[in-house]
Parts: sequence; C-alpha cells; structure tokens
Amino acid sequence: MQIAIAAHGSETGEEVEDKSKRFLRVLSRCHRHSLLVGGYWGLMRTVVDEALRLGINVVAILPEEMEHVILPPQVVRINTGCEPRCRSVMLVRSGDILVSLGGEAGTMTEILMAYAMGKTIYSLVGTGLSTDLLLKAFPTHLDQRRTGEVFHFQDPEEMGRETITAVMGL
Repeated sequence: MQIAIAAHGSETGEEVEDKSKRFLRVLSRCHRHSLLVGGYWGLMRTVVDEALRLGINVVAILPEEMEHVILPPQVVRINTGCEPRCRSVMLVRSGDILVSLGGEAGTMTEILMAYAMGKTIYSLVGTGLSTDLLLKAFPTHLDQRRTGEVFHFQDPEEMGRETITAVMGL
C-alpha cells in the first residue's frame, strides 16, 4: 500500500513534529507500505527523516522549482516538472489513502483532492494549523456526495493504529 502524506511545507514547532513522529513509530510496526511525500522541507523533512530512521520506504514527488533539493540516498526521487498543485495531483492519485499531519492551504488542497478521488483520509487534528478547522466544518464527509471518508484523530498513535488496520485490509 502507498500512503500519501500531506504535511506542512514550513516549520511547525516541536509539538507537531513530535505528534508526527509518534504516528510514524506506530506505522513502522507494519512494513507493508511506502510513504509518498511532496518534498523534503518543513514538516515533510521531519517525516522523511523519521520514516527512514524507522525503516519505512519513502518516495518524494517533487515540484519543478524544488527538484534541486538534495534528498537522503534511500529516498526514491520523482521529479515531476510540475508546479506544486500539479505535483499534489500526482501525490494524491498515487496514494491508496491520504494521511494529513497538519498544514495550511497546500495540505488542505491535497485533502480535498483525495476526497474528490474517493480516497479515505486520516487527519491529525490538534496541531494548531489551519487543517484543524476541517473537523469543525466537515466532521465525516466534505460534501453531500460522500465520495470518501474522513477520519479525524487527536491522538497520533490511534491514527497510526487505524492506518495500519487500513493497510492490512482488516
């Protein structure tokens, strides 16, 4: 299974980084997946570094203006030749599910794309970032079509366990 990760492209602070690492530690118990990320900066860099430390496979799908970024050698690089929103389409379409670790407009765009594509979304809330507001606006579905399910979690370990359940097909 390929898990698309939507995460803030800027620094978020220790609390959000810690929650992301706690999620990844739980996720590392199941080695039947790869993580897809949209870059190697901000919170995404924390996710990549921790995932590699835990032995999780990582694929970075990079927008054209960031194709120069040096990645750790274990990361599979995909240079898209696209601007960031175009890159996000590739990231989201390539994932079987989407996990949001918190972010702003780019992360919300990826959440909305995943929903429109009928993908299940696992969203970490309590991050202090704008994606937290989606829980208030859209507790279970983003519109009346109900094309995808959205699950919100305060606890990153619980979100990790639920993600593993999805990966294992239970």
